Amino acid sequence: MNSEATLHQLKAALPEGEMPSSYGVYFKNTLVALCHALEDHILEQSDGAKPLVLVTFQQGKWYLQEADRYRDIANCSQQVAIAAIPDSGFSDHATSQLPNVDLVDLEADDSLTEEWNLIILAPGYAAMVLCHELSEEDYRNDNIPTIDVERKFYGLWTFERQSVELSAKILIDRMRPYNTSLADRLTEHFNGLKNNPSGTSVDLSGVVSRIVNYLQSSQQQLVTVNRQTRELWELEGQALKLNRNLAANKLQAFLRMVQKIDERDLANPVASLQVSALAETLGQLIDLSTIRLRRLRLAGLLFRIGLAEAPREIFQQTADHLDQASLVFWRDRAALGGQLLSSMPELTPVSRIVTHQLEYWDGSGTPNGLKGEDIPLESRILGLVAYFQELTETRGKRSAMSLGEALAACEKLSNRRFDPKLIESLSTIVRLAEIGMLQLPERPSQQPTVWLEDIRSQAPTTNKWSSLSKEVTP
Repeated sequence: MNSEATLHQLKAALPEGEMPSSYGVYFKNTLVALCHALEDHILEQSDGAKPLVLVTFQQGKWYLQEADRYRDIANCSQQVAIAAIPDSGFSDHATSQLPNVDLVDLEADDSLTEEWNLIILAPGYAAMVLCHELSEEDYRNDNIPTIDVERKFYGLWTFERQSVELSAKILIDRMRPYNTSLADRLTEHFNGLKNNPSGTSVDLSGVVSRIVNYLQSSQQQLVTVNRQTRELWELEGQALKLNRNLAANKLQAFLRMVQKIDERDLANPVASLQVSALAETLGQLIDLSTIRLRRLRLAGLLFRIGLAEAPREIFQQTADHLDQASLVFWRDRAALGGQLLSSMPELTPVSRIVTHQLEYWDGSGTPNGLKGEDIPLESRILGLVAYFQELTETRGKRSAMSLGEALAACEKLSNRRFDPKLIESLSTIVRLAEIGMLQLPERPSQQPTVWLEDIRSQAPTTNKWSSLSKEVTP
C-alpha cells in the first residue's frame, strides 16, 4: 500500500495496536453494503445535526449510478466534498452544482485514485469506511480478479471518533493541493464539529442493523452475478470465498450492535462480556464439548441483541417498574434477538440458544413454553447466568447484590425457572470464588477477532468480579 494512502497514514498516526480490529481485506460488494448503510443513516437522521461528509470514489466510474442519492445526502449535510477522476462524469450532474457540494478532480498519478473512502463527522456521532484497492502485486498470480465483484480492498469501518477525526484531517490535507480555499472551509467545519461535539450521543444500533441487512442482500447479489458469469463449478468456489468474507462482516455488525447496547446501559456496561465469560465457565464445569462451548461463548456475547431498539427505560428500571409497552419489549427480547440472528444462517445454533434463554424449567417461559430437558442445555445455562449477572449490578431502585445474595435469589427459583443441576454447578463456582479459590472471569477466554473496539480498558473490575489472570486470546 502506498505510504501516502489515507489508510496507511491513519495506521501510522494511531498508537501501536490501536487500529480498529475491523481492519482487513474486503470484497467490493461488502464495501458497497457498508457505505450504503452509513449513507442511509445520514438520510434518516431527524435531529437536524448535519454532518461533514468526505468521499473519495476511487476511479469513480460507478458513481453516476449514485448521483441522485448524493443530492439527498447533501441536503442533509453541512458540506460534502467528493474526490474522483475528472472524467467520472459527475461534474455534469446537477448534484455537483449544489452550494454545499465541492468536487476535487484527482490527477491520474494520485494514490487517492486507488482509494474508496466515506468519512462522516457529525455532532453526535462519527463513522467511516476507509479502503485502498489491492495492487496486482498483492494478489497471487492465480488470483487476480477477472470480474468486478472479485476486486479486493484493504479496509476498515468504525464508529470510533478519534480514528474518524484523524482520518478526516488526513483527507482534508490531501485535498489541499487541489483547492486551498476548499480545504480551509472543510477545516473550519471540522474544527467546529471537533471543538463543539453534541452532548447527546446518537443511538447507532439502527445503522448497524442496516449494515447486517445490506451485507445479507449483497451476498445474494454476488451469487446472482456469478451465476451469470461463471460455470457452476467456478461459482461454488467463488461463493465460498465471498461467503466467508461476508459472514465475518455480518458477525462483526452483530457484535458492534451488542456493544452499542452495552454502552446504553450505564449501570451494566459490560454485561455481554461477563455473561459470556461466566456461561463459558459453567459450561466447562459440566464438561461441554469444545464446539458447544464456542457456541455458548458467542451466544453470551450476543444474548442482549434483542434490545437493539429498546426504549431507554429498560436500562433504567427493573421489570416491575416498566410501562406496558416497555414490559412487552423486555418479555420478548429473547425471541427478538433470535429472529435478528436468524438472518445469518451460519449462526443458526447460536440463534437457537439466544431464542430459548427465557424458557423456564417448569414450562412457563417464552417463546415456546418448553419444559425441563426440552430446553436446549446452552439456553438453560445462558438464562441462569444472565439473570445472576443482572442481579449483581444496580438497576433502578434495586441495589446491586453480592455474589452470595444473587445466588440465593437464583436458588429460590430452582426447579421453577432454572434447572436445579445448573443451580448446583453455579453454587460451586460462587462458593469457590467467595473463598478465593476461583476468580470469576470478566470476559471470555477468547473474543472473536471481529470484536470491533478494544474495550478492555473500559471494563471496570469490582469486588465481585475479578479479571482473568491469563491474557485474552483474540
